[in-house]
Formats: sequence, structure tokens, C-alpha cells
Amino acid sequence: MRELVSTSAASATTATGLLAAAGGAALGGWWEDVNASPAWQDGAFFSLSAAYALVSAVALIQLVRIQRRVPEFGWTTQKVFHLMNFVVNGVRAVVFGFHVWVFFLPTRVYKLVLLDLPGLLFFSAYTLLVLFWAEIYHQARSLPTDKLRLIYAAVNAIVYIIQVCIWVYLGINDNLLVELVTKIFVVAVSAVALLGFAVYGGRLFVLLRRFPIESKGRKKKLYEVGTVTTICCTCFLIRCIVVAVSAFDDDVSLEVLDHPILDFFYYLLTEILPSALVLFILRKLPPKRVSAQYHPIN
Repeated sequence: MRELVSTSAASATTATGLLAAAGGAALGGWWEDVNASPAWQDGAFFSLSAAYALVSAVALIQLVRIQRRVPEFGWTTQKVFHLMNFVVNGVRAVVFGFHVWVFFLPTRVYKLVLLDLPGLLFFSAYTLLVLFWAEIYHQARSLPTDKLRLIYAAVNAIVYIIQVCIWVYLGINDNLLVELVTKIFVVAVSAVALLGFAVYGGRLFVLLRRFPIESKGRKKKLYEVGTVTTICCTCFLIRCIVVAVSAFDDDVSLEVLDHPILDFFYYLLTEILPSALVLFILRKLPPKRVSAQYHPIN
């Protein structure tokens, strides 16, 4: 009787293993078919293009609304933030709209420029938000703020100079080592943004929690700072992880046409959703009169 049970169990285990192997092979075959399918590629990248175009349009509309509300002010931090969102998402929409031409450019460095430059602009746009929070925090704690914008400009200048140097070298000598360095650099840049949001978003959140409960707008500002900090930290963390993995695994590469599903979810989670959510949270127009919370860029 035991032998019969053992034999039946072994047969069942073998059958289960065969079914699992067949299912895995079928899933792997489906995944390969999707990656190689022009229809899936076009669907994924055209969907990304449409989503980016929508977010870009929202940022532009918000910029126009702000300008109409406070036309007497120049390029404030809020206006520049929305302008950069409009540019970043607009460039992404165009690049993914012409994805076939972009991914098949004969010179690889041109493709990398078109794919990586919007990511740098995204970094600049959202570190501008970190700068804004840092100024508020320093003013609330009676700390000097005169060097904050200089630090922001210096960090961004260093990032762009290093990236341009990498692109120039790739144009002269395209090799795998430099591509690895490029991806590690993107991880480092994303980590800087993540650290900035964690430090100043966290500090400002704690500072707001210490305000008296009856303070006007305290609850709303707590929600705004806490939510935006969480969203931005999450998107830059995902960027760090995915790019770091792709640096050592070609199956996770983001610079190829035949990874449409991976590209779709990567850009959806790291740029489209964060931008849409942040624009929605920060949709409130500035007051018509000068406010201590509204800082124009000199």
C-alpha cells in the first residue's frame, strides 16, 4: 500500500513538474513573442507618447493659469517648475512618438542623448522642488538661504558637464565599459535626488508637524509635503534599482526597442505617474497678493 501511494505521489510530482516546465516555456515563449512583436512595440511606445503629451499639456495649462493669476511676477519657482515639466514630458512624447527612428539611429550616442537628456531635465525639475522646500525650511529655522540656489545650480551644472563628456567620449569610442559608467552615473544622479527629497522633504514635514494644530493650512501642507516626498522618493528609488540592474543584465536593458513592456512600466512608474500626481497635488494657484510662501526667482 505504501509503495502504491509513493508511486502515485511520484507520478503526480512528475506530472506537476512537466506542467510547470511547459507553463514556464509557454510563458517564456509568449514574452519573447511580445518583445519581438512590432504591434506590441508600437502599442507600448505610442501609449507612452500619448501619456507624456497629456501630462505636458496639463503642465502648460497650469503654467498659463499661474501667469494669468500673477502676471506682475517674473519667472517664479512655481512657474519654472511647471515649464520644465512641460518641456520634459513634451520631449518624451516626441521621442516615443518617433520611437522606431530613435531606436534605429545609426549612431548609438544620438539614441542615448534622446533617451537620457529628458531624464536629466526631470532631475533638474524635481530638484528645483527640493530647492524650494530647502528655502522654506531654512527661513523657518532662521538659517542662511543665500547659498542654496548656488548649490542647486552647481550640482546641476556638474551633472550636465559630466553627462556631456560621457556622450562625447561615446561618440568617439563606443564601448561597453563607458556604457556601464553611464548607467552607474544615472544611478548616482537619481540617488542624489532621492537623498534631497528624503532630507528636506522629511525635515519640512517634521517642522510642519510641530506647528500648533490650529495653524492655518497646516493639515493641507502636511499632506502636500508628505505625499510629494513619498511619490518622488519612490520614483527615484525605482529608477536607481532598475538602471542598476540593467547595467549588469542585458535582459533588463531600457535602450532597446524589443523590451516594450519593461519600458512601458519603467517610464510609467518613474516619470508619468509621479509627474501627474505631483502636478495634481500642487494644482493650487498662488494668491494674487504677495505671500511669504511665494518666492520669485531673481
